[in-house]
Amino acid sequence: MTYRLVCHLSDIPEGGLLGVETSGTPLALVRDGDEVFALHDVCPHAGATLSEGEVDGGTLECWLHGSCFDIRTGKPVAPNTLPVTTYPVKVEDGGVFVAVPPPG
Repeated sequence: MTYRLVCHLSDIPEGGLLGVETSGTPLALVRDGDEVFALHDVCPHAGATLSEGEVDGGTLECWLHGSCFDIRTGKPVAPNTLPVTTYPVKVEDGGVFVAVPPPG
């Protein structure tokens, strides 16, 4: 997989979210200090945009039905039982780089 620059660390609010797209894949980026986590920006429960949700500690909550996901693993916390895909992230020289597999 190739890492692609998707934004700058300063674009993501501390403890907050930013929705971006790379290689046709929508991403919800979550910032925790100098760490950034990338999750697929579509809730597997209802198809809502996760980057419009809320971050609480280590979880991301979908704004539509309250499904929660671990920001590090994508595993469901509650009430959903389906995980969300996560992607590898590197932060270098203020840039946020995410590795997303090519389409298909």
